[in-house]
Amino acid sequence: MNGTMKAIVKHHRGSGAQLQEVAIPEIQDGEVLIRVKATSICGTDVHIYNWDEWSESRVNPPYVFGHEFSGEIVEVGEKVHNFQKGDYVSAETHLVCGHCPQCLTGKFHICENTKIIGVDTQGCFAEYVALPADNLWKNPDEMPTDIASIQEPMGNAVHTVLNGDVAGKSVAVIGCGPIGLMAVGVAKAAGASQVLAFDLNPYRLKLAEKMGATATIHSGEVDPVEQAKKWTDGHGVDVVCEMSGHPVAMDQGFKMITNGGRVSILSLPTKRVSLDVTNDIVFKGVEVQGITGRKMYETWQQVSRLLQSNQVDVSPLITHHLKLEEFEQGFDLMNEGKCGKVVLHP
Repeated sequence: MNGTMKAIVKHHRGSGAQLQEVAIPEIQDGEVLIRVKATSICGTDVHIYNWDEWSESRVNPPYVFGHEFSGEIVEVGEKVHNFQKGDYVSAETHLVCGHCPQCLTGKFHICENTKIIGVDTQGCFAEYVALPADNLWKNPDEMPTDIASIQEPMGNAVHTVLNGDVAGKSVAVIGCGPIGLMAVGVAKAAGASQVLAFDLNPYRLKLAEKMGATATIHSGEVDPVEQAKKWTDGHGVDVVCEMSGHPVAMDQGFKMITNGGRVSILSLPTKRVSLDVTNDIVFKGVEVQGITGRKMYETWQQVSRLLQSNQVDVSPLITHHLKLEEFEQGFDLMNEGKCGKVVLHP
């Protein structure tokens, strides 16, 4: 397809972004071209927009960023046989090599040569995006485009929560950003007996209640470790899902975990974290997991089924719908923490 399109471009090595008119991407034989119907703002996009130390070391402007979306296929490469024009899709955002030791043993989500759409390649904050067909996920026709656009981050939440048993267990979700809020809903749907949500933001704690948290704790007003033990008869929680990335909150997570519990860490601290490894990990016999991405494609199946069955309702956390041209407002809301998930519509 020839012509130009509107796109949000990370135009320089500094804060901010620009709406520009750029060329519609050309597809290769194994790729498809997708007309974007909805694209949501992720915490990673905020890092890139704000231009912090991580983004400065990772991304190379100018380029179109963004990686969460849903849309319709409008053009298909010659070697694509499992998708066709008109298919309604979203995408797994990790581009993997297929030949490293991890890929060869089925652990594609930790491919040592991973590239991420919208971080290392051209992204989807645009009217069109070109992607390999191998990365596509076909959506149910009845799924709303905004819901379909947030399956990728929901996959992070599902991977974090369900990377171990939670049925009948107490679960602490530390950090109630959008993925933390999804984790609350997933834990509840998976049969957790208690879901304790921790944050400093009253707005997001209210959203956690809507997502099914049995208790919400403002970590700046009360001692979160004491509260966690209070809610668990003094034993501590069985599972901690660390979503905040804050060094103090992470340390508190290890202090509130029960002996033999599981701590799954999805967050990305920007600085070194000090932990009492001896007393809070070793002597407790704690299992510590680093969580990255989604299991390809096991997690996508779980996400799609949880949404189709209405076991997890993510609609309460989609708080804002904006035009693509209003992206600056969306990033302001994200930076201020006055939103759940912000969805842009090209």
